[in-house]
Amino acid sequence: MLVSLAAKCLAGLATGLRKKFGTYAGQVVPTILEKFKEKKPQVVQALQEAIDAIFLTTTLQNLSEDILAVMDNKNPSIKQQASLFLARSFRHCSQATLPKSVLKPFCAALIKQVNDSAPEVRDAAFEALGTVMKVVGEKAVNPFLADLDKLKLDKIKESADKVELPGGKKGAGGAPVEKKPAAKAAPPPEPSAGPPKKGKPASGGKAKKVASDVKEVTEAELSDGVCEELAAGVLPENCLQALDSANWKERLASMEEFQKAVETMDTVAMPCQALVRMLAKKPGWKETNFQVMQMKLHIVALVAQRGQFSKTSASVVLEGLVDKVGDVKCGGNAKEGLTAIGEACSLPWTAEQLVSLAFAQKNPKNQAEALNWLANAMKEFGFTGINVKAFINNVKTALGATNPGVRTAAITLLGVMYLYMGAPLRMFFEDEKPALLAQIDAEFEKMQGQSPPAPIRFTRKSASAEDEVDEGEEQDEDGGGGGQDIMDLLPRSDISDKITSDLVSKIGDKNWKIRKEGLDEAAAIISEAKFIKPTIGELPFALKGRLADSNKILVQQTLSILQQLATAMGPGLKQHVKSLGIPIITVLGDSKANVRSTALTTLQAWVDQTGMKDWLEGEDLSEELKRENPFLRQEVLGWLAEKLPALRTVPGDLMLCVPQLYTCLEDRNGDVRKKAQDALPTFMMHLGYDKMNKATGKLKPASKDQVVAMLEKARAVMPAKPAAPAKAGGGKGSADLGGTASASAEEHPDGKPEVKKIRGGAGPGTKKPAAKGLKEEDKSGPIFIFVPNAKEQRIKEEKQLKILKWNFITPRDEYVEQLKTQMSTCLAKWLQEELYHLDFQRHVKAIGVMIERLESEREATIGCLDLILKWFTLRFFDTNTTVLMKALEYLKLLFIMLNDENYHLTEYEANSFIPYLILKVGESKDGVRKDVRAILTMLCKVYPASKVFPFLMEGTKSKNSKQRAECLEELGCLIEGYGMNVCQPTPAKSLKEIAVHIGDRDTSVRNAALNTVVAVYNVCGDQVYKLIGNVRRTHSCPHKPQRHLLPQEFKLDLEKIEEDMIRDEYKMPDLIEHNLDELLEPIIIPKFIRNLSLHFDDVHNSTASTINYVISQVASGDINTSIQALAQIDEVLRQEDKADAMSGHIDQLLIATIMQLRLINSTHLADDRVDKKDVIKLYSCIMGSLLSLFSMESLAREASMGILKDLMHGLIMLMLDSRVEDIEEGTQVIRSVNLLVIRVLEKSDPTNLISALLVLLQDSLVSSAGSHTISDLVMKCLWRVIRFLPETIHNINLDRILLDIHNFMKVFPKEKLKQLKGDLPHRTLKTLLHSLCKLTGAKILDHLSMIENRNESELEAHLRRVVKHTGNLSGMKSDRGNEKSGLRTEERMSKAKVSDILTEIFKKIGSKENTKEGLTELYEYKLKYSDADLEPFLKNTTQVFQNYVERGLRMIESEREGKLRLYASMCVCVCLVMPQNSCDSVLSSNEEMKPASYYYERLQILKRRCGLENTSISQQQPTISLMSKPAVVSSTDMLHSKLSQLKESREQYQQERSALSPTRANTRSASPAGDLDDLKKRLERIKSKLQ
Repeated sequence: MLVSLAAKCLAGLATGLRKKFGTYAGQVVPTILEKFKEKKPQVVQALQEAIDAIFLTTTLQNLSEDILAVMDNKNPSIKQQASLFLARSFRHCSQATLPKSVLKPFCAALIKQVNDSAPEVRDAAFEALGTVMKVVGEKAVNPFLADLDKLKLDKIKESADKVELPGGKKGAGGAPVEKKPAAKAAPPPEPSAGPPKKGKPASGGKAKKVASDVKEVTEAELSDGVCEELAAGVLPENCLQALDSANWKERLASMEEFQKAVETMDTVAMPCQALVRMLAKKPGWKETNFQVMQMKLHIVALVAQRGQFSKTSASVVLEGLVDKVGDVKCGGNAKEGLTAIGEACSLPWTAEQLVSLAFAQKNPKNQAEALNWLANAMKEFGFTGINVKAFINNVKTALGATNPGVRTAAITLLGVMYLYMGAPLRMFFEDEKPALLAQIDAEFEKMQGQSPPAPIRFTRKSASAEDEVDEGEEQDEDGGGGGQDIMDLLPRSDISDKITSDLVSKIGDKNWKIRKEGLDEAAAIISEAKFIKPTIGELPFALKGRLADSNKILVQQTLSILQQLATAMGPGLKQHVKSLGIPIITVLGDSKANVRSTALTTLQAWVDQTGMKDWLEGEDLSEELKRENPFLRQEVLGWLAEKLPALRTVPGDLMLCVPQLYTCLEDRNGDVRKKAQDALPTFMMHLGYDKMNKATGKLKPASKDQVVAMLEKARAVMPAKPAAPAKAGGGKGSADLGGTASASAEEHPDGKPEVKKIRGGAGPGTKKPAAKGLKEEDKSGPIFIFVPNAKEQRIKEEKQLKILKWNFITPRDEYVEQLKTQMSTCLAKWLQEELYHLDFQRHVKAIGVMIERLESEREATIGCLDLILKWFTLRFFDTNTTVLMKALEYLKLLFIMLNDENYHLTEYEANSFIPYLILKVGESKDGVRKDVRAILTMLCKVYPASKVFPFLMEGTKSKNSKQRAECLEELGCLIEGYGMNVCQPTPAKSLKEIAVHIGDRDTSVRNAALNTVVAVYNVCGDQVYKLIGNVRRTHSCPHKPQRHLLPQEFKLDLEKIEEDMIRDEYKMPDLIEHNLDELLEPIIIPKFIRNLSLHFDDVHNSTASTINYVISQVASGDINTSIQALAQIDEVLRQEDKADAMSGHIDQLLIATIMQLRLINSTHLADDRVDKKDVIKLYSCIMGSLLSLFSMESLAREASMGILKDLMHGLIMLMLDSRVEDIEEGTQVIRSVNLLVIRVLEKSDPTNLISALLVLLQDSLVSSAGSHTISDLVMKCLWRVIRFLPETIHNINLDRILLDIHNFMKVFPKEKLKQLKGDLPHRTLKTLLHSLCKLTGAKILDHLSMIENRNESELEAHLRRVVKHTGNLSGMKSDRGNEKSGLRTEERMSKAKVSDILTEIFKKIGSKENTKEGLTELYEYKLKYSDADLEPFLKNTTQVFQNYVERGLRMIESEREGKLRLYASMCVCVCLVMPQNSCDSVLSSNEEMKPASYYYERLQILKRRCGLENTSISQQQPTISLMSKPAVVSSTDMLHSKLSQLKESREQYQQERSALSPTRANTRSASPAGDLDDLKKRLERIKSKLQ
């Protein structure tokens, strides 16, 4: 039932949102297709309705990947329903939307299903193939059905006959196919042709345009020899010979023959470039006879008019024409030639060349006449395509010329330009002198009221005058383009560099005066720049904050700046509508009328530049109307009532404002109600009565009646929609120039301001259908143009630094312009316009076309690949998600195509694309990250993974934690897939950089780094330890104590000795022989041996190796592997005789388990493909093995402090993870975690446990993102530990605990602690210290030795207060020598407490499993309370039990006495062989003493380095050689050390136990005191000789 409801919801959403739902189609369609496995008819029907509704929001091509993925599914129901869905979808398609690239994979998949064993699958496939045959025609489908037999083909045709297409449409037949060639073959129509021939002019125009383009691209510059040969083929021989004759009459006669030949020459065969080069031959344009020169210039015009004249040919003659344009006799002919060139090569290009050549000369006459010709040419050709920027500077130069004729010509030209451009033209010349500006204004006034004449000349590229005009008109209609183009012509400056962080901080300062200074600076910057680009840095955010300023003066100043911004930025203001424009509407709710008035003026200024469309899109406007502010509502509704009637169309989002409009109709404020009633008809004119009436259904009955009545009234006065603007033959008159904004909106459906349009003019007989036909025909050609060697040339230019290298943090304008220039020769013109349009929807449309043409234009796509990839890097910097998702969709298809073509990216292409792709891997949206990861995977198929690796390594340095984490995950995938060779430059260097991230502050980054290290371990095994080396530690070790308890003479500086041993020459001291058998192993006089291996632990322990391997599998990314490893470990732990084998591996096991918990949290739980039952099973195995581990106290106590901290953190996070609770049986896992936490608190080493909990509490309180729930749970654990303190106080290292508390109080002094929410942390710390003081008394003050600077925290002062309060401090001073001081604890103990403790101890003794533990506790209890009476507990037991207890206590006593004797001898040995600091550390703290074998082993190492070998060395057991003092470390810090011990920890632990065996201890400790003096003397001699 839930599935059905969900499907219905999806269907409703898709139906309601329509095309806007298309973004989400790819996310829901795979799930719906998978759900077709359901058998219930009502569920299947609901799913069918949902997927059909979703299909209408997107295209079949977008869904193709998901559909094809399920066509091979094992479930026949899924295959059947997928085929039926295709059949239904094909009915809504046409021949155009089903190209071969889409049909081919679908037909291949359906043909497989035709042969399926399930009959329902076969029938569905036949139906789908029949439908597609009906839609696109048999001819289009037959190539894909070649492998089918006749019976199956007949069945498909039979299915096709049964198909009925919606709306009575017929399938693709022969008529349309035959009609197209006919249309193309038809000749171009006459200018007066009517609309029925709309397709014909488009075809003709396109043919000519393409032909011209080809000429321009392919024509190369010819050499003189080639030109002479070509000219000789078409000109008489005597004509060529007389061209350079010394006799002017002969030259004149040759010119006449030349002219006759040109007039009779075939247009196609005319070698234009060769002919004009012959004319330029000596004397060329320096001809002194005016008659000959006139003929020459006339011939140039003839050649340009009759031949296929290119820009290359024009470049040969333009300089000569410009040189003669000012000549009295030849000027007319020169202008005739210029006009002919303008027709052949377009006026914009000719004008640009003319102006630059004229002003390169110093002849004022030529300059003036050139400008005069240009002014006249503009009237004849129109203004279409004129690049004002290209020669505006030359016009300014002309205005400043000393010659009055040049100035007059320039002003006349400006007057003509004013006809087409209007008032914005004056903006270019505002800096001119007042006198000159007055002349310009006078010229502009003459032109007021005049319209630009209709063009009488056209560039021969276009089919006809009408086509040119229509194209311009259609462009105007599409986007109000004229105004946009004019504004684009203005030179704009980029002020983003001037919007500094200091300026932004000034604008946001607390002091209003400083804020005002910042606003003044911003206004000055905009004013100085005049016209600016849309890139204004962080200024929008700063100004947005000031719109809500409490100081109304600053609000008004901000509004003034926004008005200034609108004028300066122009149409580029569109991109700031949402960020800055909507906040202007918010200001309309201000209580002060003058502020509202300024805001309304600002709003109008913005709308003039942007139009209304962007304001009405989205929910922003409706959200503003939701505010219950009467001022805001009446102003906004009044504004809408003014603007909406002038619009022809509005976005559908206007419907979102209707509920708020109805609310305003019943508002308490009369002005609001009136404004709402005025706006009601304007809403209705766009939305319709029916929609608005339907929207009243959600109102209360009383309100509905009133609103419906108002709707009826509004219906009667509803204004009609404005008609489309008429296509006038002339330009706009003076009324347009000074028109108001509302008049402007009337002429433009989207409310954009009316500005003079740049176009060639329009005749009265223009035809819109013909223009549309032309546009459609243009887009049918190839979108990419393959230019041989073009890519290689671009690579060469970039290497030579001729162009900018594609390397930037954010793309600057020069990069965009460079790319645009490069793409102009490789892309269809219309596609380039779409790609660089300001509207993101045009980008989406263009990418859609690129996707459609990808298969058909493979070669050209690869030829332009570098440019395509560069353009997509620009899209990565856009904020629009729709464009980004569409771009990633294209890139996925692109790399699939490149792989199919076996193409490999070049370094040039990769360097300009991959770094920017990696930026998006850190995107916040999961869908984007998923697509980018997919593209990176495909990328490795067309570009070596080893070269992708460095890009990803660079990505790990990002400030974006998501990007770092994703890059690390991708690195792990590369290593898993391609091995260690992928690591560049070297595996060791790469892994060291990766390992650094294990200490990252972000959890996901740490987990990703650990996963990558695990991936490396899975590939190369133990080699990973060597590759990683020493992981950088981020913790602070405890300070070493400063006390020196032993004289310096008895401290051996081992480090100095080790340095001395490295030298080549060794001076052995003369040793006095003593019998040292009691302290050390027997020593035989050593022999001097060189080059002995330093490794003394070559014996390999197979058991330890096996355990290490199994533990390494615990952290595996494969769930089954991890479960098997945990099961093996659990089996070992459950067997008492085998559990000891795990000793020495506990930290290693816990690290692997913690890594697995992190892997589950970050990967398995988030991955929908992972079966959650497997995750629960893995959790159960982890909990089971850990419960078994922490049931054995001896093993549990081996867990170090850092590991316990990370373990507790992992378990607490697991308890708080809501995803686990949502899984079936997840609550059982939470219960197991609770039980495990209790077991850890009971069985772990109390010192390590308390330290871990304190550090974890500190981290959770420091972390700003940390949840209070975590710290609360940590404190609950601490309270539980505090309850156990009376039993564990004698096993606690107070020095370490107090050091940790000191560090905690440094971070959280009492004042800061009290500022936290709740006083629980403060009470917890006080209770812990009070309990410690209560149990230890004043002696606790002696345990502050590890704290270097006690003044850094309040710990010591707090302890003294507590001790003084309890009276222990005075008691200590008065009774320091009193032997009874040790009995205070016993005196305070109640008899009931004693009874409970002894009862518990005797229960353990009576238990078979815990008898040894009970005897040990009884022995310690007797030591602690020597006068304890055990008789009451023993009198009721048997004699056997009493004897057993007494015998056990004696054995423990004798065993401990032996160990104490050994310990006494060890202390002396330790002081003699340890370095100074280590000796101090051992003797000044209560930390665990290292065995004597440790220091003895160190001495053996030094001997071996010297080449001294004892004959008994083979009998000695190697031991652990870790010289470092225990430190506060986390699992991250211990990663390398634990990995490096994978093969030797078990062996070392056994050797340590062997070194501490009672036999050896007894041997060594026979007479420690007797040999101590001899040893001292011996070491004094060593020291004196070394000195």
